[in-house]
Amino acid sequence: MIEQTDLVVNEWIYIPPVNIPDSGGNITSQVTLEVMKKTAPTKKGIACRFTCRFVNESDAILLYVAEDSYVIDLADKVDRNEILRMIRNSYSKYTDKFEFRKLGTILENRKLPVLEEHNIDVDAIVPLLYF
Repeated sequence: MIEQTDLVVNEWIYIPPVNIPDSGGNITSQVTLEVMKKTAPTKKGIACRFTCRFVNESDAILLYVAEDSYVIDLADKVDRNEILRMIRNSYSKYTDKFEFRKLGTILENRKLPVLEEHNIDVDAIVPLLYF
């Protein structure tokens, strides 16, 4: 059985910019993903940590870091497709939390970048669940 935990926001550091033109300025963002192994005596699992930084030229506007975990019975087999599904679900929760928390900020009309699944090295994640 696979259980997903609640998304935990580790950091939400918003620094309102001083000078942003009405056009929105040159705000860019980038999302990174880290996947970590988790273990317990009768369970295994992974944690997905997403980090997004919004910047206006060189000035930081937001640092948003959140983590989501999956707890899996030791006997359960997890394949590449299931790992991608876990990451997608975690990113969806990460995005939902951003959509709610961004209200009232200069990022109100911004979206998080699309998760580039082709850049995820699933083959490097699979061994985390079996070794």
